[in-house]
Amino acid sequence: VRMGFIKLMLMRMFSMVLSILSSTNKGHMSVPSGPLAQHLERHHLTDLKNDLVHASRSNFMGIAGGFAQMIREGGLRSLWRGNGINVLKIAPESAIKFMAYEQRLIGSNQETLGILERLVSGSLAGAIAQSSIYPMEVLKTRLALGRTGQYSGMKDCAKHIFKKEGLKAFYKGYIPNMLGIIPYAGIDLAVYETLKNSWLQRFATDSADPGVFVLLACGTMSSTCGQLASYPLALVRTRMQAQATQEGSPQMTMTGLFRHIVRTEGAIGLYRGLAPNFMKVIPAVSISYVVYENLKITLGVQSR
Repeated sequence: VRMGFIKLMLMRMFSMVLSILSSTNKGHMSVPSGPLAQHLERHHLTDLKNDLVHASRSNFMGIAGGFAQMIREGGLRSLWRGNGINVLKIAPESAIKFMAYEQRLIGSNQETLGILERLVSGSLAGAIAQSSIYPMEVLKTRLALGRTGQYSGMKDCAKHIFKKEGLKAFYKGYIPNMLGIIPYAGIDLAVYETLKNSWLQRFATDSADPGVFVLLACGTMSSTCGQLASYPLALVRTRMQAQATQEGSPQMTMTGLFRHIVRTEGAIGLYRGLAPNFMKVIPAVSISYVVYENLKITLGVQSR
């Protein structure tokens, strides 16, 4: 019965993802950002996603074409461009997010929180974490989109941005990022906790450990829901960060970019890069939840 429940969750998730990808790709895989280990393994997918997001409608590239272009331009090392700052960013980001969420910022005195309370708590936790590390997010995007040899490292990139664009450049795209992270983090954490608790109540009333496969399934489902709800805002954030790399190009606002994308690429353009983003985020987030839950058990932390 337990394995049947897990299989059902995975089948529903994969059918949803496949239907989305098949409806958005239309012959182009280009149409549609856990623990340190997952980010080391999957950072090349972040670079590829950024390239696909940054491409225009007249310059479509598929996933395979994106990989080939990156390797031609900078060799295999280019697939991990910006990964140093990505690793430095993810540790405090995840720690702050989970710490803030565990505080249950709007939690009541009930023994068990409802889905609305989890949703708001997750949204606040995500907003706090992103606000804390956002300049590093900008650095990561700039390094990933830069040419091979353009920057000698993180410090050189930061100096270049500060000297040429000033301090405000480190917060470019902050508003769409916040508008996107609030539904993403809220839905992700709320759906994850709700699915996990539902499984425990139904199948494991005598245990607080649902097991690795159940945690992976819950994390996969919650991450998928969160990504679908927030991806257009994440795309606009990346486009706003990337604008500064094009000298002489107009610097559009968030609403201006939304209108430009819809006018020139159609509504489907708001989901460009979704496929590699799913390939990166789903396993990374799912594995991070497994590590998170096992650390909670090891440390004796109880969640409501």
